[in-house]
Amino acid sequence: MNNWIIVLGEKLAQLSEEQLNEWTARVYANNPWFTPQNVKFALDSWIKMLEPASVNEWLSHYTISASVHPKTIGLVMAGNIPFAGFHDVLCVLAAGHKVKAKRSSQDRLLPEYILSLITSIDPEVGSRVTWVEKIENVDAVIATGSGNTSRYFHYYFAKWPHIIRKNRTSVAVLSGKETDDELRALGKDVFTYFGLGCRNVSKLFIPEGSSPEPVLRVFEEFTEMRAHNKFANNYDYNRSVYYLNHIPFFDNLVLILKEDEQLASPIGVLYYEFYKTINQLQLKLEAERENIQCIVSKEELIDGAVAFGEAQNPSIADYADGVDTMEFLLNL
Repeated sequence: MNNWIIVLGEKLAQLSEEQLNEWTARVYANNPWFTPQNVKFALDSWIKMLEPASVNEWLSHYTISASVHPKTIGLVMAGNIPFAGFHDVLCVLAAGHKVKAKRSSQDRLLPEYILSLITSIDPEVGSRVTWVEKIENVDAVIATGSGNTSRYFHYYFAKWPHIIRKNRTSVAVLSGKETDDELRALGKDVFTYFGLGCRNVSKLFIPEGSSPEPVLRVFEEFTEMRAHNKFANNYDYNRSVYYLNHIPFFDNLVLILKEDEQLASPIGVLYYEFYKTINQLQLKLEAERENIQCIVSKEELIDGAVAFGEAQNPSIADYADGVDTMEFLLNL
């Protein structure tokens, strides 16, 4: 029934260098945050997620009827990172439903490319997707936005069954004994997609008595970030604000490290906070559970933590905000 998903993964893996270059050039022209490197990184992540064993394992947990009466699901898609809304589209189609999707103005081209591939594999599946500018005449809604827009979504979509997502971010917990290689891997969790994704680490927790200096030193290697004009502008702006307001910070000319209790840091800035004991920190993290997408650390330090360098490599069964989208769709 859903063999098209596996074939889609195969087709993505078979895209020629010429096709990839054409895709990424047009996408980058539409949104300078979506660099060719970031689009290709996201594409490689999806190719891994759509491997046959992963797809079959994922779908084996659900009972999907071939005779399901299709519902129409309204999607408000995010556009913070490449392919941000693709997982929702995939779930709706895999559940046998129809999609009415409002694309983000920041990511209008990639959804079109993916839909063209799906349609070439199975025209019936592709025909179940419609791009719209307004969500109406639907049976349920899945909407992703900021903290402010999520409040609007809760009001506007209240009459329909819904999943409403707000901004989340990710954090890392350090022991103070990390190797340079582990910190380089952490750098991927911080810098990939310029820190714009919910799985990007925007806050470090460091044990009292330690220093953020090792992080600052290793992160000097990520000099390519300064070559990106929009990232560099954000870095320069935040550095100027902190400097003029006499706010203390560390700086390695690539990234600013600032001590702060907040979780979500601005672009070009990484917050850090000292903790006394792991037990106390775990209580703090539990209290912030609804605002944290994932915790990056060593498994022996934090149970269930994502390994350094793996925050941007979720499995196909990793749902945003921890809400099982497939279960929601199949129980409508």
